[in-house]
Amino acid sequence: MTVNTSSLCFRNKAILAPMVRVGTLPMRLLALDYGADIVYCEELIDLKMLQCKRVVNEVLETVDFVAPNERVVFRTCETEKDSVVFQMGTADAERALAVARLVENDVAGIDVNMGCPKEYSTKGGMGAALLSNPDQIEAILTTLVQAIRKPVTCKIRILPSTEETISLVKRIEKTGVAAIAVHGRKKEERPQHPVHCDVIKAISEAVSVPVIANGGSHDFIKEYSDLQAFQQATAASAVMVARAAMWNPSIFQKEGSQPLNDVVREYIKYAVRYDNHYTNTKYCLCQMLREQLENAQGKQLHAAQSLQEICEVFEMSGFYKETSALLEAKKASLETKNQVEDDQMEDADVIKMAVKFDKREYPPQITPKMCLLEWCRKEKHPQPVYETVERPLDRLFRSVVTVAKQKYRSTFWEKSKKLTEQAAAIVCLRTLGLPEGKWSEEAGHLVSKRKRPDQELLRNGEHRDELVAESALCWVKIR
Repeated sequence: MTVNTSSLCFRNKAILAPMVRVGTLPMRLLALDYGADIVYCEELIDLKMLQCKRVVNEVLETVDFVAPNERVVFRTCETEKDSVVFQMGTADAERALAVARLVENDVAGIDVNMGCPKEYSTKGGMGAALLSNPDQIEAILTTLVQAIRKPVTCKIRILPSTEETISLVKRIEKTGVAAIAVHGRKKEERPQHPVHCDVIKAISEAVSVPVIANGGSHDFIKEYSDLQAFQQATAASAVMVARAAMWNPSIFQKEGSQPLNDVVREYIKYAVRYDNHYTNTKYCLCQMLREQLENAQGKQLHAAQSLQEICEVFEMSGFYKETSALLEAKKASLETKNQVEDDQMEDADVIKMAVKFDKREYPPQITPKMCLLEWCRKEKHPQPVYETVERPLDRLFRSVVTVAKQKYRSTFWEKSKKLTEQAAAIVCLRTLGLPEGKWSEEAGHLVSKRKRPDQELLRNGEHRDELVAESALCWVKIR
């Protein structure tokens, strides 16, 4: 049996449980501030993560995993790097490994969700659905343990009988996981059902791997001292707290919980500092305030449609304005610095112009890239080669095109690869004195396979519209 070694230890620890929509960066950082030893992120589905690109956010000083629609799926920072465990939802060993490799350098550990009973998790064979497929559990965990450097854990629920549960846990232990979190309820049971401390205790006594007890918020955990009572009742190595921490993350503070109003303000500070989406921020605040949601402040929170409005509800407008101004100033400074560095790093042989591509200036189906490609074919040059880079700061793009061993680019950064490649083509065409296909140019200047008589007709202004249309059709074929 191989066990991954790491500085992350799961014995005698207080742990923030993975909670959908709650376990985002502000809550994780706040829990750490109040004394949590380890924090789990919310369950993130493997397929969604595999669509993401890792982006270093220099303004926020975070690492972001960004979906194609520009939504930040997972955000983390240096403060939690040695304490955060990434929890994924998966039912496939190879996908699980691909996700683990994507994030492992930015987190302290990897966890597989095997206990969530909700449909969004189980419908793909993930979460609690895995409990009935021990072979797949073994395949996923073994693959992860053997292939990544960080500790691997999993979180399960108990099975219909104690014997079945212990049998499964022993099989999991053999995969080499660093710890097993056990929610002491069956998959059909809900928070109002009593947690089965006796089953967790039987598991703890049956295996040597650390067992993390979870599910005690309703029956046990009301203050910090209750964490120890729950650990003793289950004979577990550590305690994982979900709803009690969601209601007030200062539950982890040994000196006692802080007043909720103070906790709320600290949470909002992290939400603003790390640009947490207002809908997620509002959701978490609603979980904390609970019975206060019907008062005037609670109703104002429900109506808030931005982080700024949330700050106004809690009389934190000054903090919002100050923090926003600092972030904007930092962004502007980084943009200037990066622009200077880009210009300094550019090779002297790169020809640059300040140009942008506006498709409204071109006929349908005709673009600068097409004109450049046809010219290269006519002159028997290799096809233009486009190299595009993305700037992490603002996720804008800039492209360099190489034609006949010469490089060309625009000085502008664009929102898409298509726009920046067209701009690079324009720079090349203008440098070479070639037409780029604009409406404003004579149609006879369009780079096409038109015969000279057609070009003469165009110069004389005859049949201009017909030939432009034919040229467009020619371009469609070329593409």
